[in-house]
Amino acid sequence: MVRLHQISSAAQQVPGVVRRNLILAVMSLALVAIVGMMASLMVAAPGIATDLHASQTQLLWIVNAYGVTFAGLLLTAGTLGDRYGPKAMLVIGLLIFGMSSAAVLLVEDTTAIIVLRAVAGAGAAAVMPTTLSIITHVFPPQERARAVGVWSGVTVGGALIGLLTAGGLLEVFSWRSVFVFNVALTAVTLIATVLVPRQIRSSSESVDIGGGLLSVVAVASLVFGMVEGPELGWTSSWVVAAFALAALSAAVFVGWELRHPRPLLDPRLFRHRGLASGAVVITSESLAMFGFFFVGLQYLQIVKNYSPLSAALAMLPLALAAMVFSPIVPVLHGKWGYRCVVVIGMVMIAIGLLTMTTLTAHSSYLPIGIGVFLLGSGIAFAATPATEALMAALPPQQHGVASALNDVTRELGGVLGIALLGSIFSDSYRDRISDAVAQQLPPQLSHTIEDSVAAGVVAGSAPGASPHLLTSVLDSFEHAMSTALIAGVAVVIAGALIAVAIGRGATHQDNRP
Repeated sequence: MVRLHQISSAAQQVPGVVRRNLILAVMSLALVAIVGMMASLMVAAPGIATDLHASQTQLLWIVNAYGVTFAGLLLTAGTLGDRYGPKAMLVIGLLIFGMSSAAVLLVEDTTAIIVLRAVAGAGAAAVMPTTLSIITHVFPPQERARAVGVWSGVTVGGALIGLLTAGGLLEVFSWRSVFVFNVALTAVTLIATVLVPRQIRSSSESVDIGGGLLSVVAVASLVFGMVEGPELGWTSSWVVAAFALAALSAAVFVGWELRHPRPLLDPRLFRHRGLASGAVVITSESLAMFGFFFVGLQYLQIVKNYSPLSAALAMLPLALAAMVFSPIVPVLHGKWGYRCVVVIGMVMIAIGLLTMTTLTAHSSYLPIGIGVFLLGSGIAFAATPATEALMAALPPQQHGVASALNDVTRELGGVLGIALLGSIFSDSYRDRISDAVAQQLPPQLSHTIEDSVAAGVVAGSAPGASPHLLTSVLDSFEHAMSTALIAGVAVVIAGALIAVAIGRGATHQDNRP
């Protein structure tokens, strides 16, 4: 089994068993706040679209602005945590996250909300790597794998907690209640950080700001190209320029890091089989999960006419599977080896997504329940050993960077999943519905329906509307969702094959630097 680096007793004093488990609970609360925020807005998306008259592209940005800064700043935040101490970064991140979330309650403009979401993502970037770094500091080596397993389970379960909480709130209140809940949860977590010991700073060296800026530019430009492609056209100069900038900034980032005396992320680390394979696994499984959330929750509410709470409850098998299997996966990992457990997980994810490509307006809940259960089980099997592999690659004094690398692959996968599957969905929906409305409706109304599924449902349900309009909207939605999920299956299969190829010749005992 992959073993995390041991931290000498001289470097730290391990808290007592009660206190360290309370610290694990506090770190779990922080994870629920930042992971749940991204997930909860997905169940609130139809309400946001109706209230703010947001297009499908604007919805993608409201969800993804958070993820772009979250993923882009994680490595920088991990390094800052190594320098100034993880507890300090945790408190700063929670303050930024909480205040920017509270500010959403005061604005009505879609653009302002997107900006505030980006600011909240910067706060979340400071929080997430510190949670895993603190866990690896306070738990002794013999308990660390179990704690990491709980952390992985909460990372997935936190998303479902966010969905369920948002669903319950939206039964009574508007979508802004989601932000009220997250502000309250952040305040409780801030108070509870008094339990966390203050670690000695690991480094007094300067932080690689240039590398951090390049990583943000690369992620932001890639997501811009994916999100705006269906709206502006894939051959649009803006979209082509965005993809070119993403490739250029990524290449410059690699070159910069190879030459920097204190790199944010040394690309040579990816020579380590466990680290490289783990990064591929986490990115692809996160892409599948968040991409499915974005389109699947809209399917449940728009096509199946589920209430927000019912839609969130429909995802419950995913959370149950993840939280049940995550703690026992380390045991199976030790018996069967890294590659075997990871492949089982990725196959489960692919089968789960494939099951849900057949969904229509007349489908029962059974294929939905089976699909999401397989998705959650697969994520549990794949994520825990991949997380351990990443953490094992760096020494204790760089656990902030190691946890940030784990988190950036997870969040980057989520951002790309929403952007990629969301864009495929938007493109497929627009192509399908345009054929149905182009000759029947005025140009302005046709454009509105092509731009927003929510607007199409409203128009199709209006008194006097053509009986075929709503049918066309729902048929186009089902086709688009199926196309997007098939793309997700392809990504997961490719990720599994790449992970196996990278790990070929290595056993679970070999996944150490």
